Amino acid sequence: MKRRDFLAGAAAAFALPGAALAQVDPLEDPLVRALTNGAPVRKGKVTLVLPQLADNGNSVPIRIAVDSPMTAADHVKSIHLYSERNPVPNMANFYLGPRAGRAEINSRVRLAGSQRVTAVAKLSDGSFWYDAAPIVVTLSACLDES
Repeated sequence: MKRRDFLAGAAAAFALPGAALAQVDPLEDPLVRALTNGAPVRKGKVTLVLPQLADNGNSVPIRIAVDSPMTAADHVKSIHLYSERNPVPNMANFYLGPRAGRAEINSRVRLAGSQRVTAVAKLSDGSFWYDAAPIVVTLSACLDES
């Protein structure tokens, strides 16, 4: 096998998970539809930051921030975190209020392989906003060993 053929195959192997993730619509998830009760979910206001590549899915750093003044009249009520491939797709729910000061979550999550992670925020005016990000995980977590 030539070095050039090996490198082309390796590049294709890393490109396939990203290409497959790009075709998934995070708003088609039944859990997201149940959360919103049919209300529109718009992209924006939410910033989801996680690494593009995680060597180990057991502890992946994640940051979720929502652009909100966090006043009594205008604040984030909740942030919900969803994954495509974890055994429990609803990874976390965070409930906030105006006394939180700012709508920002820094944590670590477990991920069962390469997938798209989605964060949905519910604001006090009843609107829903989201952001989604793909991640490639080389060593998966959350796997059933039975």
